[in-house]
Order: sequence, then structure tokens, then C-alpha cells
Amino acid sequence: MSENIARLKGEIEIKHLSPGREAVRRLFRHRSAQVGMIILTLLILCAIFAEWIAPYDPVLPIKTVTRREPPCIHLLGCPQEQEEHIFGIDGNSRDLFSRVIFGSRLSLQVGLVTISFAILIGGIIGAIAGFVGGWIDDALMRFMDVLMAFPSLLLAIAIVTVLGTGLINALLAIGIVSIPRYARLVRSTVLSIREQDFVIAATSIGASQKRILFGHILPNSLTPLIVQATLGIATAILDAAALSFLGLGAEPPRPEWGLMLGEERNSIFNAPHLVFFPGVAIMLTVLGFNLLGDGLRDSLDPRLRGTAVG
Repeated sequence: MSENIARLKGEIEIKHLSPGREAVRRLFRHRSAQVGMIILTLLILCAIFAEWIAPYDPVLPIKTVTRREPPCIHLLGCPQEQEEHIFGIDGNSRDLFSRVIFGSRLSLQVGLVTISFAILIGGIIGAIAGFVGGWIDDALMRFMDVLMAFPSLLLAIAIVTVLGTGLINALLAIGIVSIPRYARLVRSTVLSIREQDFVIAATSIGASQKRILFGHILPNSLTPLIVQATLGIATAILDAAALSFLGLGAEPPRPEWGLMLGEERNSIFNAPHLVFFPGVAIMLTVLGFNLLGDGLRDSLDPRLRGTAVG
């Protein structure tokens, strides 16, 4: 009897939560989101405290080691007189663990910068197209359709080829190819929200179009944008790694995971640890953002309120 009363009180409390607090509660109870947040928390901590976690400089070679040494961990039986390098040594006599740790900082910067740029430009284009409509909407969306007709990575390679190799140009290329995704998302959301009663009421009392767009429509378009941005960061990190692997992104000796794979791709059989650890770092980072994005989507979707979280 007491258990039923406690459960009933809990259900009553949940029903009285605000939508924002309910979404947060659902997010932290979402199993996939929990795993994603754990992975990303570790990634962020590595990026922030890279100088304290990494035992060696990620750029300078170590003079007392030989190239492509296998991992050495004293707790697993590596001789005590040998220097400990838990991920081994790369082809330029640098500590791979230190390079992977510093690579987490660069990967986060890549994802945040490119997606922020894509959201800013794509959001403006989508808001104008959805709110103004008419021939402006048709012209902007047809241009977005042209960009989306090309595979994103292939288009990014073409843009970098025109602009020149380098990390900055690679980030710009990834941001450009991501714009159509956010432009179409914002446009569809604006088209849906502008027909809502509160927008019609604001129009009827004489609110300016600027106030309606920035004060009523865009703030209510953030939910799908947040979800898409979380998933987009994972895609941006993967694309940046691919460009660096091809020699079009980050340049040596910058500690970037895709560049590490590209530099040691010919050593996959005689020194597999040199491609294994950067590859796992990319995989875990992308997995973390995807899991968090799935959790955000399920938590922020009002149609899923009151359903089981898994």
C-alpha cells in the first residue's frame, strides 16, 4: 500500500514539472544519453587538462626511444628500465598517448566551430526562406538542393582543393557543406510555427515582423536545431578526420586523429597500435555525440512524454 502511494506521489510530481525540467529528467534517465554523456565528459576533461594528463609533448620527438615501439605498460610486465609509453611510439618518435590526448582538444574545436558556422549561416537562410516565402524561398531552397545533391565529403574535398589545404580551409569546407541541412531544418520549423495561434495573435496586435521572427518563431525552433547540432558535431569530426587522412586538413606535426591515421596507414600490419588508438578515439567521440543526440531527440520530443525511456 505504501509503495503504491509513493509511486502515485511521484507520478503527480512528474506531471507538475515544467516542460524544460521534464526534458532534463528524461535526458538523464535515458540510457543511451547516459553513456554518451559519460564518454563526452571524459573527452572534455581530456581536452581541458591535456597538459596535465599527457606525459610528453605531443609535437617534439623523444630522443631516447626508437620509432614505432609497441606499447609499454609497467603494470602489464613491461621492463621497469624501459620508459613507459602506454600507446607506444609513432613513426616520428613521439608519444602516441600524448598525441591522442591533445587530439581530443582539436576534435572538439573542429566540431564546435564548424557546426556553429553552419547553424549561423544555415539558420539565417532557413529563417528568411520560411518567413518571407515566395520567390526568395524558392531561390534559396533550390540553391540548398544543389549543394545537397553532392556527397558532403566529396564536396568538401572539392572546396578544399580550390581554397588550398590546411585545417582552416578544411573547417570552412565542412561548415559550408553542412549549411543546407540546417537551412532546411530551420525553414520547415519556421513554416510550421508561423501558423501557430500565438504567432497569429502577435500579428493581429501589430507586432513587427522582426519581433515575430526573432521573439516568437526562432526561439521555438531551437529544439530540433539542438538535436541536429549534436549529431552534426559527430559528422563534422568524422569529415575533418577524413580530410586530414587524405592530406587535405590538419598538417604535420599537429596532433589530429585523422592525420595520425594517415601518417601510419602503411604500418597497420607491423605496428597496428599506431592506427588502432586514434581510430578508437574517433569512434568513441562520434559514438558519444550520436548517443547524446538520440537522447536529446527522445527527451525533447513532446510526443514521447509519458513513455518509457530506453
